[in-house]
Amino acid sequence: MKGAGIRPLIDDQDVLEEIHPDGDSSCYQQMWLGSSETWPLWAAREPRRVELSNNDCVTDCCGGVFVTIQRRGDHVEWVSWENTNDIRVPVPPEVRFDASQYDAELARVVADHSWEEPVDTAARLLAHRIAATDWYKRWDCQPFAHGIRVQERGESAEVVMPFVTSQFDEGGTYRWHVMSVTAQEPVEEQVGRFVEQITATDPRESAKGP
Repeated sequence: MKGAGIRPLIDDQDVLEEIHPDGDSSCYQQMWLGSSETWPLWAAREPRRVELSNNDCVTDCCGGVFVTIQRRGDHVEWVSWENTNDIRVPVPPEVRFDASQYDAELARVVADHSWEEPVDTAARLLAHRIAATDWYKRWDCQPFAHGIRVQERGESAEVVMPFVTSQFDEGGTYRWHVMSVTAQEPVEEQVGRFVEQITATDPRESAKGP
C-alpha cells in the first residue's frame, strides 16, 4: 500500500495526467515530513533530477517522468524533462516560477492536512515524534529509505515504521514496527501510546522481521 502522493499542477493542469496518465506520483506523503530541504520538489542551487512518476515499479526498469529542478536567483526552473515511460509522448517545455511564490506553495501544500484520514495523520505525527527523539541512536538503528508510511487503510488501517538494526553496511537486519490505527480514539493518543511502547522495548526483540 502506497501513501498518498502529491501531483504537480502547472497553470492548473495536471502534468502527469497529460504525459503519464496511468502512472503513480512518486512524491509520496512520507517524503514531505522532514525539513524543507528534504522535500522532493525543493529547489536548491545545485540542479537535481527529480522523479515525478512511476509505474508502481523501479523506474530504471519500468520508466517514469523526470524533471531537473534548480534555483537561479529569484526563480525556480523545471528543465530537461524526461518521459522514460514513453519517449514518443511530448514533454512539457521549460518552466520558470517566481522563487518566493514557489517556496510558499510548497509550504502551503505541506501544511494542508485537510485531506488526511486518521491513518495518514498517524503516519505524519509518528514521523515527527520519532524525529524529535533519539530513538534510532538509542537502539543503534537506521531509518529505512521509504520512511514511516501508511501500510493499510479502511477497517485494518496500519502505519509501518521500517528500519535496519545496526548499520546498513555492517550486516544490519531489516525489521519493522506496525501501528494499528482506529477512528474510535484520538490519533494523538494512539501515537503517544505507540511511541512509549516502542521506546521502552528493544526493537531486536519487539519488532517484526523476515
